[in-house]
Amino acid sequence: MAVAAGRPLGEAGGGSSARPPPPAEVEAVAADWMLEFACHCLCRHFREDCAAGLRRWGAVAQALINGLSKTPTHQIKTVYLCQLLIRISKGKNLECHFEDDQRISPLESALSFWTLLEKEEIKLEKLHEDIRRLIQIQIVAVYMEKGYFKAAAEVLERIFLDSESDKRLRVKLATVIKSKDPYVPLLQSFNYNLLISKIKSYIELFMKENETNFLIQAATKQVESKGLEAKALESKTIYVNKNDGSNLETKQRSMTKEQSESPGDIKKPSVRPRSGWKHRARCVLQSLNNLQNVEKQGDASACARKRQRWTYKEDLELKSGVKEFGVGNWAKILVHGDFNNRTSVMLKDRWRTLCRNDQG
Repeated sequence: MAVAAGRPLGEAGGGSSARPPPPAEVEAVAADWMLEFACHCLCRHFREDCAAGLRRWGAVAQALINGLSKTPTHQIKTVYLCQLLIRISKGKNLECHFEDDQRISPLESALSFWTLLEKEEIKLEKLHEDIRRLIQIQIVAVYMEKGYFKAAAEVLERIFLDSESDKRLRVKLATVIKSKDPYVPLLQSFNYNLLISKIKSYIELFMKENETNFLIQAATKQVESKGLEAKALESKTIYVNKNDGSNLETKQRSMTKEQSESPGDIKKPSVRPRSGWKHRARCVLQSLNNLQNVEKQGDASACARKRQRWTYKEDLELKSGVKEFGVGNWAKILVHGDFNNRTSVMLKDRWRTLCRNDQG
């Protein structure tokens, strides 16, 4: 590799006269890390069947992919896998389109990316074949479940090549389409859940091969570091509080004893305590009060954030996002819009409110 982190190998790295690397190269390296991280998160949420995480990281990955002027060679598999998972997650939604040709369903689009992935690998021939055939079967099955038998027959002509290896499955699916029965044994045996399970097996292998993700490692170290600091602070705070409380009780008992031993008719001269225990007591109480105030302020801030009014600009952003991405794609609208500390749930609730206001 001729360039490392945006700097030619022949150039000195530590000298004061060294020029900083071009911003475009720095951005390219950072985007590279971000895409790998987004793919990792997308794989994890797909494996864990987390729909919200899939939508969120699918939108992030798609935005990063769209920003690539040209896909680097080492990122080709990452890009193909992201595109595959995004489409598989929408596989049963025939209203969702990823291609300009509106006839192409999400699964048919996913099949094209799976074919590209197959060409990048040679080690997993059996798994590749299983997944490819499952995608082909489910492309037809989804149309039949919706009652679109004519569309199922048309797609059969598009997804099967004139090869002997596909001929047998093609004939079987043609027979199934003619029966107009979406519950035949073939479709039940090679169902959508089996497809998802096979893709999860592939994801496991992919994630093992890509364990050395830079952002994952850096974030893990940061979280572990914060966890150790929090434990140390907690331990230190408890230690101080216990000592202060113990010393305070000891001093109080000592003063009470001295007062009880003093004759009632003799007034002792006012003596200032040498240990300053009252001052320490006040400090302890003040610390506790400060802690309570901080907690109250935090609760108040959280409530204020929940009750934060929607601005006219945010409403326009929300309407524009719905127009571009459609109702329900809140995570994608949130990523592409300019909102003030909002969540996808807030966007959904606000859209309902706007719809009610329009109807009223």
